[in-house]
Amino acid sequence: MKPSIAALNKSHWVARLQRATHHGDVLWSGLIALASLLILAIVIAIGGMLWLQSAEARAKLGWAFILPAPNITWDPLTNVLQSWAFIYGTLSTSLLAILLAIPISIGIAIFLAELCPEFLRMPLNWMVELLAAIPSVVYGMWGIFIFLPQVVVPLGQILNDIFGNVPLLNSFFTGPIPLSGSSRLAAAMILTIMIIPTITAITRDVLLAIPNSQREAAMALGSTRWEMIWQVILPYGLPGILGATILGLGRALGETMAVTMVIGNSLEATSSLLKPGSTMTSLLANQFKEAVSSLHTSAMIEIGLTLFAITLVLNLIARLLVWRVTRRAQMEARA
Repeated sequence: MKPSIAALNKSHWVARLQRATHHGDVLWSGLIALASLLILAIVIAIGGMLWLQSAEARAKLGWAFILPAPNITWDPLTNVLQSWAFIYGTLSTSLLAILLAIPISIGIAIFLAELCPEFLRMPLNWMVELLAAIPSVVYGMWGIFIFLPQVVVPLGQILNDIFGNVPLLNSFFTGPIPLSGSSRLAAAMILTIMIIPTITAITRDVLLAIPNSQREAAMALGSTRWEMIWQVILPYGLPGILGATILGLGRALGETMAVTMVIGNSLEATSSLLKPGSTMTSLLANQFKEAVSSLHTSAMIEIGLTLFAITLVLNLIARLLVWRVTRRAQMEARA
């Protein structure tokens, strides 16, 4: 029995529809694109909300609110508000933490991926991931009772003795450090401990994903194990390592509770790492609920906007760096 013309037309249109939609590929691609646009919309919505809610502070305080000034003061009762001390506290602690964490994290990752015996690899991997999962308030409590008095205070005294009278460095190591240990140095070191597991875990996975053929080729050419790791493995995995560093820096910039517990929460404007200070996140955690005026609230929202902008700019710069490194590696591979 031959199919009718209507049935043939129907099957023809069904076949054309299936070819047009690639058996669901178009629908799936549309959902993925929608999810990506949703992320972009959320970021724009957050930035827009911060921009609108900080309008009063931007109108009354202007650019002087965020720029360095000779007299930096934060006095909500008299509406004398200047945020450079908190911006400096955030940048100094986060950048110092990332500088300390990168070599330690890469070293641990190299050991876990390339040198660690099999019977130790799994337990150490679990410990690294466990450290990444510890709540920040636990780090803060441990810092207050153990790390600050036993590590930060002696280290601060050593740094003050060594660099306290060195030109260009004495302003950063002016002491003495408080007996409690609460200082920007303490915040930076706690942040270092907190971001090491994140950078380590991602870097380890990056190194393990490198094909064994790269290792075998380097060893076949006469490289030592160290030369193979330093000249082949690390350059090959550099884009992934930079991506891990971006995530670690993002956590350092946005960390609140642990930093609030160990930095001292001082409003004093000083460049010394050995003195108590505040970050943008610690100020928001301490004062946002106790705002004394609408300008005070708007000023703290502008601090949130500033932190949002700093995070966005640093991530864009880091992504550009990753792109350039990846592009250069691809060009060298073609050559």
